[in-house]
Amino acid sequence: MSDAACPLCGHSGADPYHADHWRAYLACPRCGFVFVPAAYHLSPAAERAEYDRHDNAPDDPGYRRFLGRLAGPLAERVPPPARVLDFGCGPGPALAAMLREAGYTVALYDAFYAPDASVLEPGYDAVTATEVVEHLSRPGAELRRLVGLLRPGGWLGIMTKLVLDRERFATWHYIRDPTHIGFFSAATFRWWAAAEGLHLEFAGADVILLQRPPAGPRSGPAGADGACSAPSRGLRAPYWGRGKRG
Repeated sequence: MSDAACPLCGHSGADPYHADHWRAYLACPRCGFVFVPAAYHLSPAAERAEYDRHDNAPDDPGYRRFLGRLAGPLAERVPPPARVLDFGCGPGPALAAMLREAGYTVALYDAFYAPDASVLEPGYDAVTATEVVEHLSRPGAELRRLVGLLRPGGWLGIMTKLVLDRERFATWHYIRDPTHIGFFSAATFRWWAAAEGLHLEFAGADVILLQRPPAGPRSGPAGADGACSAPSRGLRAPYWGRGKRG
């Protein structure tokens, strides 16, 4: 795949979107995905060194509130007990700890910190990827693989900041992290969900939920306007407080 080919949808001929002192950014004219060409990607060793600097302790209350923005909506749709894969869990898997405390069975995978590929087998009720998709060099292939790990009707829960427009992108703190190489907008998620036949819900400004079609007849797709669908009702699920990352 050339540097100008979209790593999400594979479309060739991406357009210049932004450039700063460190790297260039391209935008796909088909799906809208904004990405950093491979020539600017860090080596695996340099990428690992950046992650080793993170300090996200599993027992940090602020970090737990941050993760609760995904854990709460996910629990409304997939109440415990259920099988969950925490993909890209990092060195301190706080979300996995929260889910286990709530009664879930949780497997861990991280290319650097928990590289046990045996857990990447189908049959999960939910897969989580918190602050992960912006790091993926092949997001289309990886997201498709994660959806394939879900049982019919299962949910993929994603947390990532969304591109709003080109002007704000230029001063966005999110692009200052050298490990961030791919950026979704709400429109990009809508495009990808439609292309993959998935039900899409936005449960917050940076919380995206994608459902694999159930085995039986499907309910209607997510609204074309991208509005959040109402969460499932009548499910007994744990509650996590909401708040920003500390």
